[in-house]
Parts: sequence; C-alpha cells; structure tokens
Amino acid sequence: MVQSVAIIGAGPCGLACIKACLDEGLVPTCFESSDDLGGLWKFKEVSEPDRASIYRSLTINISKEMMCYSDFPIPADYPNYMHHSKILKYFRMYAEHFKLLKHIHYQTMVKSVRQRPDFSRSGQWDVVTENKDGQMERHVFDAVISCTGHYTYPNLPLKDFPGIETFEGKYFHSWDYKGAEEMHGKRVVVIGIGNSGGDIAVEGSRVAEQVYMSTRRGAWVIRQVSDNGLPVDVKYNTRFVHILFQLLPINVLNWIGENKLNAMYDHTMYALKPTHRLFSQIPVINDDLPLKILSGAVIIKPNVKEIRGSTVVFTDGSFVEKVDTIVFATGYNYDFPCLPSDALYKSGHRVGLYKHVFPPNLEHTTLAIVGFIHALGAIMPQGEMQSRWVTRVFKGKCKLPSNQAMIKAVEKDTKDIEKNYIVSKLTPLQVDFVSYMDDIAGEVGVRPSLLWLLFTDYPLFKRVLWGPVTAYQYRLMGPGKWDGARRAIFTQFDRVYQALKTRKVQEKEPSTAGRLLKTSLILMTGGAAAYYVHLHHPTAMETLLSKIRPQTV
Repeated sequence: MVQSVAIIGAGPCGLACIKACLDEGLVPTCFESSDDLGGLWKFKEVSEPDRASIYRSLTINISKEMMCYSDFPIPADYPNYMHHSKILKYFRMYAEHFKLLKHIHYQTMVKSVRQRPDFSRSGQWDVVTENKDGQMERHVFDAVISCTGHYTYPNLPLKDFPGIETFEGKYFHSWDYKGAEEMHGKRVVVIGIGNSGGDIAVEGSRVAEQVYMSTRRGAWVIRQVSDNGLPVDVKYNTRFVHILFQLLPINVLNWIGENKLNAMYDHTMYALKPTHRLFSQIPVINDDLPLKILSGAVIIKPNVKEIRGSTVVFTDGSFVEKVDTIVFATGYNYDFPCLPSDALYKSGHRVGLYKHVFPPNLEHTTLAIVGFIHALGAIMPQGEMQSRWVTRVFKGKCKLPSNQAMIKAVEKDTKDIEKNYIVSKLTPLQVDFVSYMDDIAGEVGVRPSLLWLLFTDYPLFKRVLWGPVTAYQYRLMGPGKWDGARRAIFTQFDRVYQALKTRKVQEKEPSTAGRLLKTSLILMTGGAAAYYVHLHHPTAMETLLSKIRPQTV
C-alpha cells in the first residue's frame, strides 16, 4: 500500500501533486533544487544549469481563467495575461491557502531514483538527495512523481550551422536571454520561430538596428486578443468548438481557421506561411510580430545555410552582413537524469508513457511523470488533472491495465500523434487539450456529462457547452468535487472583465433583434452540422451520445 510519495520539483505541477496527495491521505515530500517554488516561473537574472529559465519581460500567452487550478480561481483584479511575477505570486497564494509549503524541501536536489532490491515485492524506491551544503541523504519512498518539465536542457545544434566557429559576434540560446539591452544598435539574427523566438525578435527590434528571423518551416501566427477583445482561448477553447472538431473533417477546419488568420494578415504576403496546416502544430501566439514585420523592424528569412565570419547566408542565396548577435531559439532536449533508464519505455521520438503519465513496463505502477505534456493550453490544469489520477492510482482507487495493454496503448498513441501532428525529436508529443483533459477526467471519474447537465441544470449546461473549458468543470462531480465550482463557472467572465474595468463607461444594452439573430444563426449552424454528420457519418451522433452519458464512479 502506497503511503509516502516523493515529488521532484515544486513548480506548478509539483504543487498540484502535493495537494492531490494530501487530498487522498498520502504523505508527500517535495524536493526543490532552488530556493523558491514556481519552477519555470521563478525569474533569475542569471540562468542556472539544469533549470528552466525565463526572460525579464515574459508574460504568459494563456489567459488566467484557462490556466488556474480547478478549485482556486485567480483574483478578479489580476490581468488576463499575467507577467511572470504575478503568476509566481498566484502559486504562492495557492500553496499558502492549501498549506503546501511545509511539505517542500528547498535547495535539495534529487541525485538518483532507483528501485529497491525488493521492488518486485514492495514497489518502493531509493531516493538520494543532496542539500545546499553538499550533504547526501538516502530516503525510501513508496512512490515517486517527477515534475521536472521539458524546458530545462537547451538544444544548441551548432553542427547544423556550418561556419559558426568563424562567427565574429556573440551567439547564445534563448534559454540565456534575459532582456534586449545588449541588442541596442546591433544587427541580430534570431533562428527559430517558436513563441520564445517571436518574443525575442519583437522585443529586440525595439532597440536593435535590424532584426532578422530565420525559419525552416514557417509558422501560423495567432493573436492573444480575439473577437470583441476577449482572450483567444476564452473565445475558442469551448466544448462546442471541440464537438465541431469531432464531427467535421480536419481539412474543413484547417480551411476555416487558415482563412480567418489570413484575413487578419496574409501569411504568404508576410513570408510566414508554413509548410504544414494550421492544426498540425501548435501555432505561434504573438500579437506584435505581424506589426513588426509590416514596419520592417523584423525581416523573415529562410533557414540558415552557413555562416562566414559576420555574414549569415540563407538557403535562398540571400545573406546578411555585419551581424552582431545570433539567438538560437531552437527548442529544448528533454531528459530525466535522476530516473533509471530501464524504467522509461521508448516509443518513436518520445518517452512512451501510458496516457503520457505512467511508464508501461514497470512491475508496480509507483512511478509517474506529471507535466510532461504538450497541448494548445496551459500546463497547470493538465498537470493538476494528471496528479489527481496518479494519486488515486497510488491509493488503489483507480486500476491500470496490464503492462502488455499499456504498451499497446502507448504504441497506438505514438502512431496517432505522428499521423495528426508534426513531431520531431524536440517536439515528440502533442495532444488535443480538451480531449486529453476529458480522457484523464474519465479515469478519475470527474468528466462533466453534458447530457446529465442538460436535464438537471440547464443554465450550467449552457455555460459548460458554450463557455471556455475551464478547469472548474472538473470539480462539478465525482471525487474531489468542489462546492464552489458551479459559481466559479458562472462568474468566470466577471473575472475576465473585472481587470479591464479601470474606467467607468456607459454599457450598451443588447437588443432583442440582435439576440434573435444570434439564436437563429446558432440554430441554423447546428442544424446544418447535424444534417452533414447524419448524411456522411450516420453512426457519429450515436457514438457521441455514448461518450457524454453520466459516469459511475
């Protein structure tokens, strides 16, 4: 029987794991190598080895209602997109509210995690830690949860850039970037067009002489500020949109999404158009990049072919002279150096984990990886959902399939990911946010049932169907039910608006004609979708209804 649990890392997922352990009556001990909680979100002026690193100006690109824990809403007066200092403050509030701090051992690094000699019988682990004074200590735990994330080990592929050794300026990985001060008056090349690369190019362009952004494949760029000024995830990350994704062909959805983005700024004209479709890879989220391209402050270039001294040559034959700085925004490698290599199952490019959590090849399911997931959504609610499942598995309340069945499921997941998304060694896994949350919630017994809500609580049903898929939905029923979940859902837009109400203005009342028009359009769209599905996929509706029946825990 599992009782004691070692948790590696006191970032957002580590905090969720401590709370989940306490909720299930387990005894957690969390080891954090730094002097504070927060993981990635703890800013430091100098990047530290083997730790995630952020820059001084970083603001999260997920809105507050979509990133908060399921039973602890972010304060209404906090901005919708928060600076890292606000995020860290929220994590501290969460830890203090649920009395998690006393379970964290700061400045203590986990050096190794190994199966005990009697692992086949006990399922226990030997954990070796080192404190700030260099003293080693051995512990025995019934179970271990790793929450070390995947932004710790920067990928700096210098061998892919012939002539880098001749470069006369300064080059570094985005992991080392703290601010644009050193770019003042410089000619800068940013290699890579992910979210970090986009942020650094935009910020650097405000002080640099010129910024060039090199990309191999291009990228779809979406705005954080969406229709009517709402956060884009609040507007579109809804169950209704998710249902459309289940019913309509992906090519149709790609066509709709790409046309909407191109209506804002033509990706071909801006030299951004990628080689992949919109929903094949997580897009870049950046409101400022298109304006910087339009104003010439950032110039998009293809992949780098070679470097000759201070000249950077691109694959199309063009080149840039007198380059002072190269920033490699080339992603991260992932590793679990303290875990035994034989405990991790390899599948394709990725570490194969059952439902992205459990190694499928262990005799006992007493090791879990939480937060090692990638989706167009915040890691906090995903990590929290994983932690709720993990602790119930440890407690014996949820059962896992056999090793053989789990390995088969892992291999199927790998094939599905490779079929649906653009994956590589650096981005080996991606999931659909809502599908994954619902899947793990189903394991715990907390997935909200639309059909049940339709007949028992219609006002709540409307908000769950049409509103954003916030984590509160997974506290409405089942284990860990929170009495405040319903109210949190009803007031989530109040918290979105509250931070913007900094000046009193007269609000316009919606007209009856406008409401009727909106209702008519919704009914017509729903009817057209239902007819299309019935015509082309006669069994789809029956399958969908079977998925939303109330669960028995």
